[in-house]
Amino acid sequence: MAKEGSGLSTTPQIALVGCGYWGKNLCRNFHGLGALSSVVDATENGQTTACSIAPDTEITDNFDDVLRNDQIQGVALATPAETHAELAIQAMQAGKDVFVEKPMALTLNNAKKMKKVSEETGRILLVGHLLEFHPAVLKLRELIASGELGKVNYIYSNRLNFGKVRTEENALWSFAPHDVAVILRLIGQAPVEVSACGGSYLTSGIADTTLSNLRFENESRAHIFVSWLHPFKEQRLVVVGDKKMAIFNDIAPIKEKLQLYPQKVEFEGSIPLLKKEAAEFVDHASSEPLREECNHFLECIQTRKQPLTNAQSGINVLKVLHACQKSIEQNGEPVSL
Repeated sequence: MAKEGSGLSTTPQIALVGCGYWGKNLCRNFHGLGALSSVVDATENGQTTACSIAPDTEITDNFDDVLRNDQIQGVALATPAETHAELAIQAMQAGKDVFVEKPMALTLNNAKKMKKVSEETGRILLVGHLLEFHPAVLKLRELIASGELGKVNYIYSNRLNFGKVRTEENALWSFAPHDVAVILRLIGQAPVEVSACGGSYLTSGIADTTLSNLRFENESRAHIFVSWLHPFKEQRLVVVGDKKMAIFNDIAPIKEKLQLYPQKVEFEGSIPLLKKEAAEFVDHASSEPLREECNHFLECIQTRKQPLTNAQSGINVLKVLHACQKSIEQNGEPVSL
């Protein structure tokens, strides 16, 4: 979005495709940023939702209307994942920049095709890895980059809840992309090996809970525990450095989401000594992550800079998810990347 003193042109106009469970949040944010030109949704519920959020916005059930409209510069896709590749490629070939929700595609081949078309057409392709725009995560990245935590030895993430059971995709594909994206960003490299296991209790062949383990070349490790069959809600990421430790708790109040533990282990000869100190909350911005992500897309359209969560980052996340899925199907056998 054009900001005061930025020298950028007027706000780009965006078409949202899909105004359902998650699309309505994109609708609210792009409308709030003055960027929503039209909404494409073939369902009565989707059209009603769009009308209630953005009554002044054009609503259509025909995607071709968007592709032919020269006044629309960007397309945001909040449609089922199996449609992402086809719709994104059509939009880019029609000269539109694209914001595609996670996962960017269901297969690596389709994701690579999307990246190739983006490069060939010179179009922006942003993948909706929302947590990478969370102010607390951005602050955590700063702490790691500055060396305050020291070497990152271990990261674990729990994304757990009771509800929103899917019958088309398992918990790994539904919940874990956010955490995989953040962990790869915080460690700064892709894992060399993963292993994963899962359990299907509600729908045959659809894992309701999965535990994935990631090993990195620098011997950092991470695990991701996701489940929609859990007695309480938890969205917590813990980073264990050799100097300090940090916790990002996404369901805590704003001022308590990021906590720093100045704890470490020192050695007296061969005897490990635990150095404990009181934890402290870390200040960070309080803006809505999705608003920041939508605004980032608009700025990328205007400046032509590559998005933080570009096509390659989406492909990197997909590689990990596919490897974890393969390990689940092989009863937890490690898979090399």
